[in-house]
This record gives sequence, structure tokens and C-alpha cells, in this order.
Amino acid sequence: MDPDGTGPRRLRARYRPGRTRWGVRKRATASAVVVVAGALLVAGSLLLILLQTYLSASTETAARRKADDVIAQMADGDVEEAAEYIMNTAHAGQYVQILTPAGTVFASSAAAGAAQPVTALRPSAGEILTQKASGLPDLRDSDHFLVVAKGAPVGRDTYTVAVASTVQVQAETVSTVAWFMLGLMPVLLVAVGLLVWELVGRSLRQVQRIRRQVARINVHRLSGRVDVPPTADEITALAVTMNSMLDRLQASEQEQRRFVSDASHELRSPLATLSAAVEVASADPTGASWNELKDVLAGETARMRYLVENLLTLAKSDDGGLRIDVTDVDLDHVVQDEIRRLRATSAHRIEADLKPVRITGDPMRLGQVLRNVLDNADRHAGSRIRVTLDTRPGEAFLAVDNDGDPVPEGDRRRIFGRFVRLDESRARGSGGSGLGLAIAEGIVAAHHGTICATVSPAGECRFELALPWADPVELPEGERGRSRSPSPKPGPP
Repeated sequence: MDPDGTGPRRLRARYRPGRTRWGVRKRATASAVVVVAGALLVAGSLLLILLQTYLSASTETAARRKADDVIAQMADGDVEEAAEYIMNTAHAGQYVQILTPAGTVFASSAAAGAAQPVTALRPSAGEILTQKASGLPDLRDSDHFLVVAKGAPVGRDTYTVAVASTVQVQAETVSTVAWFMLGLMPVLLVAVGLLVWELVGRSLRQVQRIRRQVARINVHRLSGRVDVPPTADEITALAVTMNSMLDRLQASEQEQRRFVSDASHELRSPLATLSAAVEVASADPTGASWNELKDVLAGETARMRYLVENLLTLAKSDDGGLRIDVTDVDLDHVVQDEIRRLRATSAHRIEADLKPVRITGDPMRLGQVLRNVLDNADRHAGSRIRVTLDTRPGEAFLAVDNDGDPVPEGDRRRIFGRFVRLDESRARGSGGSGLGLAIAEGIVAAHHGTICATVSPAGECRFELALPWADPVELPEGERGRSRSPSPKPGPP
């Protein structure tokens, strides 16, 4: 059921391949076109402003330079020579006048402008004034002008040199550039759109191929893998990651199948015994068989309960749900309690060399680890078991040695798997279920520690445990006695 319409069925209906109106390719192309269009508009506007500013500054600079040249001709008081200079250097788009102190036109570069001054500005000697004018009627010129007026001292009088420069060329230049940019922008946007459309399409073709290959992989075809493109980019990384995920899924599926097979095989024997005992007892009308078989029934029931509890512990360890109650733990006390228990039941000589060590962890779970390791040592020892507890930099170190045969080097990782028994001496009849070391490894990993099988310096079988060790006062106050979920179980060292 999907009452709120947000379940997987609803999502599949909304996001079926081919039904999306705006896919990644369209969105990427549209986004690229919009971004480039915005960038072109901003850059074009800035360019036009800078061009306008530059042309205006150039025009004013040229007008000032012209005024300075005319004033330089008037330096010796020879105004007539300056008038002749402006006539000889006159050119279109620029008009020069020399105005008398009374404001009349003394000389003009254009004969048509000899009657009327081009400006009413009257700067003092050396002063420069500017203004904008729209057309000069006397000159029959309707262009826009920039007028620069500068005071020129001649004796005791102050003449005015006025230079009117047209700015129409500036406006036409800016307008031409603006129209050119407006005409070029659509071409650029189309080119960008086509380029992005093709590039994204090529990338998505790789993604689509990976999607189709993954879609063909199911629980019956977990061996399939996606093709890794030789592009050395994000698509390659995606394909590699996808194959890595499929490797993990396949390994997990195989492990699950093996685990279910082993678990069902382990449970089949006690179930068969219980079933047979019940049939025998029920067929006996006297009821005497119940008394004869009660010990068998109790033993097989206890065995089944032990197996089920261990399987539940392993399942919690696999999915990160193993509960760890963090508190200060005197590890030497936990080890001593387990040694005392083992001495009460074992026929072997048990030696111990324990150094006081305090760590943080779950004492019940740590006791379970030690019980499993010690029981394993007791099953395979010849006559002696030795337990050593010490500290190393940053960790507590526990070694459990027994004088039995060491675990072969090729099997030292495998024995921590589920239902693993290396030889006939480690069969069900010896009391082992093949789950103890797997549970121990899961609990140790939840405490951020390690456990491994190795050989002692004396050549005997040894199991080593390393757990993080620190002064308990360094543990935050709020963490004491609280539960935490363990970190994911690390892989083999």
C-alpha cells in the first residue's frame, strides 16, 4: 500500500526512463545558454561603457591639446600668428575659435563660425572649462559637441581659446559595436548550445549504457559487470565504483547463501534428533521413553538455543546493530573471571600472567569474546593453556597460547568465518559450532580492536587480541555507561 503516494511504486511511475520532460541534457544545455547569455550581456554592457568612457576621454584630451597648442602660439602676444595657425590646422569635426576679452570672435578655424562664439564660457587665465553642446547653428552642424575653453593671457588681457570637438563619431562607434555584439550573440549562444548538447550527450550515452548493463544484472546474474570507459573521468569513476559495489553485493550474496546453508545444516541435526525422540516417546504408551530421552531432548534443545543465539549475535554484528554498553572495564578482572570458570571445567593446566589494565568497553561482550577464545583453546590444547595480558603503546594486548598444533598459515583468516572447522578434531562432536571465533571477531571489531591467530615464540598455537587502551579519565563524562553502535567491521588485515 502507498497511502501518501510517496512510496517506491509512486516514484517509479514518476521517474520512468523516457518520461522526463527536461532531462540532464536539456537542463545542462539550457543552463549553459542562459549563463553564457548573461555573461555576454554583462561583459558587453561593461565593454560599451568602457568604450564610451575611453572615446570621451580621448576627445577631451585632443581638444585640450589643441587649445594648448593655440595658446603656445599666443605666448609672445602674437594673436595674429595664432589665428593663422588655427586656419592652417583646421580639420573636419573640430572647430577652434579665439575670443577677445570682450567675448567677440577674433579668429575662427571655419569662416562660417566667425560671427558667433561657440561657447559662452569665459575662463580665467590658465583655467579650463568644458561643456556639451547640441549642434552649432552658425556652423550649420547639428552634431553633438564637446567644448573645451581655456583662458590665455595676452599682456594684461585674457583671451579665450575654445575648441569644439564633435562626439558624433563616438556615438556611432559605440552604436556599431553594440549592434555587432547583438548580432554575434545569437550565433555564440547557438554554438554554445550545440557544443554543450553534444558533450553532455556523449557523457550520458556512457551513463545510459551503464544503466542498461546494471538493469540486466539481478540476483541470478550478479557476476555481470559494467564496461569501464577509457576516458579517465567521472564516468570512469562511476563505472569503477559500480563494479566495486557489484563485487561487494556478489560477495555478500555468496556469503549469505553459504551462511544459510551452513545454518540450516547445523540446525537439521538437533531437529532430527528431537523429531525422532518425540516419535519414539509418543509411540511408547507406558511413558517410560520420556524419562529415558529427557536428557537427550534437553541437550539438543540447549544446542539449538545456543546456535540460534549465536546466529542472532552474528546478524547484529553484520548490520551494525550489536549493542555495546561503554563503560570503564578492568580487563584483568574480566580475564581472571573467565580463567576461573575454565579451571573449574577443564582438565588442562592453565597459567596466567595478567597485568592490571583498564579500558573502555562492554564487560559482558568482552567476557563473551574471552570465553569463546578460551573454550577454543581448551578444545585443542594438549595439556597446557597460558594467558598473558599486557599493554603496548595505545592498546591492551592479550595472548592465549595452547600447546596444540598451530593453525596453518593459510587458514588463519578463514577460521574466523562462520561454521569453519579445519579438521575432524574440530567437528561437532568436540563441542564447537564453528561460530565462536566469528562472534569474537565481530565483538572485537565493535570495540575498534583486532583479533588474529598466529604462532607463539615457543611454536605453540596463539590467539592475539588488541584493544584500544587509554587512561579512563580521558573518556568524556557523558560517554560513561552509555550505549553506542559499533563502527563497521573492518576487513582482514
